[in-house]
Amino acid sequence: MNAPFSIGGLRLETDRLLLRAFAQDDLEDFFAYASVEGVGEMAGWPHHESREVTQRILDSFIAEDKVFALCLKETGKVIGSLGVEKYGLEDKLSEFFPYKGREIGYVLSKAHWGKGLMPEGVKAVIDYLFNVADLDFLTCGYYAFNRQSRRVQEKCGFRPYRRLTMDTRMGTKEEGYLNLLVNPRKDIRLMFSHPETLVGGWED
Repeated sequence: MNAPFSIGGLRLETDRLLLRAFAQDDLEDFFAYASVEGVGEMAGWPHHESREVTQRILDSFIAEDKVFALCLKETGKVIGSLGVEKYGLEDKLSEFFPYKGREIGYVLSKAHWGKGLMPEGVKAVIDYLFNVADLDFLTCGYYAFNRQSRRVQEKCGFRPYRRLTMDTRMGTKEEGYLNLLVNPRKDIRLMFSHPETLVGGWED
């Protein structure tokens, strides 16, 4: 089942990043990276063509309070986002019925790709969700064409879980993968549903 989650003023730090809730003052930084062609598209949404679009999404981030702003400590700039979202198909994935989990999603400024920043931020969130919030599992997905996102998830310990056809916010369908990470502190035994989409050895 989906565990409740809100940032609620939480701040997480890594060597190079500060993760915190979004604020209205972040509009220009948000627009600067979200308006670059190819950034949102890697995550299945169209890049922002106006500040009005960015403002609307920023307002939703603030209201829902489940998406971290990734701030580069060196400059104080917001360079990406990391959301702790509800995982989909909650009523169909019976293996998770007894357990508490969420899904992670993220976007990073193209200017900072390839520097290891996103794995750094994701690992900090995993540590909090498993060791403080006491979640049992996390899922994280990527489209098959997004090799960078696949590598982030591999570096953070996620294992391939299901191969799916995923809808994008651009009205298209793409082949993709859903990965799974189970809290290593816990004795979790999953009995998997829908074996036709399982990958990665979970089906054995």
